[in-house]
Amino acid sequence: MSAPQLTVNGQQVEALLPASIEEFLLAQKLRPRSVVVEHNGEAVAPSEFAGRQLRDGDHLEIVSIVAGG
Repeated sequence: MSAPQLTVNGQQVEALLPASIEEFLLAQKLRPRSVVVEHNGEAVAPSEFAGRQLRDGDHLEIVSIVAGG
């Protein structure tokens, strides 16, 4: 049986599931408050990251927030 996979920014990524979006972000060394996430086509508020569970085959778009001027 193959490892669960997510599509993240168009790339296949193996993931340790079950996991929340927050757990996945931390495993990828991303700070949850420094990114914007779309899960299966739906924008997800940072306050929902801990409660939103990922499943094999899900799609994520993750964009880092960069401060500057």
